[in-house]
Amino acid sequence: MNPRSDENTRDVSRRLAVFTWHLSTVVMASEKEAALAAVPSDSPTIFDKIINKEIPSKVVYEDDKVLAFRDIAPQAPTHILIIPKVKDGLTGLSKAEERHCDILGRLLYTAKLIAKQEGLEEGYRIVINDGPNGCQSVYHLHVHLLGGRQMNWPPG
Repeated sequence: MNPRSDENTRDVSRRLAVFTWHLSTVVMASEKEAALAAVPSDSPTIFDKIINKEIPSKVVYEDDKVLAFRDIAPQAPTHILIIPKVKDGLTGLSKAEERHCDILGRLLYTAKLIAKQEGLEEGYRIVINDGPNGCQSVYHLHVHLLGGRQMNWPPG
């Protein structure tokens, strides 16, 4: 074994770890900034434009109630957004009312179907951001399905 080679490998590993941490910090910072800049409202969002096919997306699942598509800034090898096709005042989970129980259940069941379709048998994470402190940047309730890698705890 070459001690110099081992030292170089450790140095490269440390540099890669620092770079990865820095990159994730930049991504998280921009997400946080977007969430803090977002204005909660019932106005049409980018998701409404995706539902109406005005903006292209990589759809992985669609039925009469929900639409699921790949996130354009994935935080895991599999990162899919699942949204209700009709917002019905459901801009965030904190706005849920009893009348939303069916669609809330449908979103989670759809996540389970897509996880199976995507081969996430080893596990996955479901995330719903709510409000500025929850890092919500689009005020149209949406479920993040994340998988394809080991998740960490605590999440953030």
